[in-house]
Amino acid sequence: EFDFFTTTESSRLLAAAPADDYLMLLTALRTGMRRGELRGIQWDDVDLVAKRIRVKRSILDDGHETTPKNHRVRDIPISPELLAALKSHRHLKGDLVFCNNDGSVLTRFQMRSIVPRACKRAGLRRIQWHALRHSFASQLVMAGKPLKAVQELLGHSTIQMTMCYAHLAESTLIDAVESLDSTTQDPAGFGHHVGTSEMRSP
Repeated sequence: EFDFFTTTESSRLLAAAPADDYLMLLTALRTGMRRGELRGIQWDDVDLVAKRIRVKRSILDDGHETTPKNHRVRDIPISPELLAALKSHRHLKGDLVFCNNDGSVLTRFQMRSIVPRACKRAGLRRIQWHALRHSFASQLVMAGKPLKAVQELLGHSTIQMTMCYAHLAESTLIDAVESLDSTTQDPAGFGHHVGTSEMRSP
């Protein structure tokens, strides 16, 4: 079991977020990156022309830099909204995209307060960073996107890990099957033999 925000709740969270926290929250919701990966993004990892972020490092709570979980480097496309926000946020404090004014890494304490603070301002239930990752994946699946694509974006080593979101695609599957009633009806009452142009009587 896991908690996640719907698209409506995500919009409320972003609308209420303090200006200093907005971009980091938006990045989490639009990329599904883990907390340590967000702390580790450097400007060299952000390609504003190709519109993608390369996730190749993670900074742990103790400040130690390591590779992403499962040692999987991955590229995540940048959405138009996130692209505009990143361009506006470009700074000269240091290599890190998200950092303190002196360019230093955000501490564990600083990171822990960002999401709950925005939740309180938005009048939403309190969650933490990993629930934003769940929100990213859940919203994609509910929008009908393939689980394989979600796996690649999240950096899961196996599709089995991504299958925890499969139940959210149920409404999409129902819509897909129900659509057959309107798209395959033959008003003339005729069908066709597969592989031929010969029509048959009903």
